[in-house]
Amino acid sequence: IGLSGLITPSLDEMVYVAAEMTRQGFDLPLLIGGATTSKIHTAVKIAPAYKHTAVHVLDASRSVGVVEKLLNPATRESFSADIRAEYDRLRADHQQRQSRRVLLDLAAARRRRFQADWSKAEIVRPSFLGARTFDNINLGSVAERIDWTPLFHTWEINGLYPQILSDPIKGKEATDLFNNAQTLLDDIIKQGWLTARAVVGFFPANSRGDDIVLYTNDSRQETLAVIPTLRQQADHGPSKPCLALADFIAPIESGVADYLGAFVVTAGLGLTELVARFEQEHDDYCAIMSKALADRLAEALAEFMHEQVRKQLWGYAAGENLTNEELIKETYRGIRPAPGYPACPDHTTKGILFNLLNATESTGVQLTESYAMLPASSVSGWYFAHPEAHYFTVGKIGRDQLEDYAQRQGLDVAEMERWLRPNLGE
Repeated sequence: IGLSGLITPSLDEMVYVAAEMTRQGFDLPLLIGGATTSKIHTAVKIAPAYKHTAVHVLDASRSVGVVEKLLNPATRESFSADIRAEYDRLRADHQQRQSRRVLLDLAAARRRRFQADWSKAEIVRPSFLGARTFDNINLGSVAERIDWTPLFHTWEINGLYPQILSDPIKGKEATDLFNNAQTLLDDIIKQGWLTARAVVGFFPANSRGDDIVLYTNDSRQETLAVIPTLRQQADHGPSKPCLALADFIAPIESGVADYLGAFVVTAGLGLTELVARFEQEHDDYCAIMSKALADRLAEALAEFMHEQVRKQLWGYAAGENLTNEELIKETYRGIRPAPGYPACPDHTTKGILFNLLNATESTGVQLTESYAMLPASSVSGWYFAHPEAHYFTVGKIGRDQLEDYAQRQGLDVAEMERWLRPNLGE
C-alpha cells in the first residue's frame, strides 16, 4: 500500500492510516512518499504505528526497486529487518536531539519579539481596499516570470537553470526537456488551453499581540477578521528576536495605520480537461508535462501579481526595476508568505484568507477538507510591505503556545494539535 502526502495535514493522516492497518490486521508493506514526507517522520511517527514494514520512498521512480525487494522471498526479510533497524536508530537519534532542544516559554518569546521603529515607517495606502478579481490574465506575460529550475527537478534532473543546459553530463537531456516544455507551453498559450485568474485584496490592519486585526474600512472601528500568527520559541540567544508575522504589522498602540494584502492565483483552470485529452491519446509525457507547466505558471503568476502589487496596486515600491533573475531571488521589498509554509504553518488560516477574498467564487479555486487547493496549480498567501519583513521558519513550538493559539483560533486543543503536529516540540 502506498501513501503520498502533498501538504502537512497528510502527515497526521498517514499515522492514522498506519494505526488503522494495525488494528484491522493488515500485513502488507506500507510505502510512504510525497512532497511533505521524510525518512525521519516515517521512522518517528508512522513506523511505530504499524506492526509490519513501513518504509519511506524518496520518489515514485524508486518505488519499483523497493517493491522488488519486498516481493522477492530471498530479500524480503533481510530488507525489512534492515529498514526496522535503521528506523530504530533514527528514532533514538531524534529523541536525543529533542532532549537537547531548548524552547522559551511563550511569554519570554514574546518579550523577544521583533521591534520595528514605527515612528519612521513608510506606510503607503493601497490604491483600493477590499478584493479585486483579475480575469483572463495574459499567460504570455506570466510565462516571462517562470523560474525553470524546479521543472528539471520534477523530472529528476537536478541543477540550476540555465547552467543545467550546458552541463557536460546532464546538458543534452536537460536541453531536450526544456525544448519540449517550450513547445508545449507555446501551444498552451496560443490555444488558450489554460486560463490564469487572480484575486487580490487589501485591508486596513494592525497587530494586537500575535494576532493581525483587519478592519472593514479606514475608520478602523469595525473588525473584519482576525488572523492569528505563530511565534518562534527556539532560544537562539537574547540578541536574536523570536519572530511572528504579526511583528511586521504596526501594533494598535502605535497609532500607525497599516495594511495587509491577500491573494489567490491559479493557472490550473482547464488543466483537468487538457490532461484527460492527453491521457485519452495515450500521451502520458504531455499529460505529466502539462501538470508541471501549470505548476510553473502558477508560481510565475504569484510572482507576476506580486510585482503588480508592489509597483501599482499597493504601490509601495513604484520605482522598482528588477531583472527576472532578481525577482526569482526575491530581492524586492516585502514578502508573500503562504498558509501552510514555514512562517505561517497553520493551513486552517487559508479559510480566513479565502473568505476575505471570496476566492472560490472569484477564481474557481476550492479548498478541500484538509485545506489543499483545487486546482493544485494555485498559490495563495498574504502580502506584507514592511521594508524589514522577511521569511523565517516558526519551527518547534511549546505546549503553552499550542493552547494559546487554539484559544485564539476558537478550536479545541486536540484539533489544533492535529494541524500543527509537525511544529510541536515533542
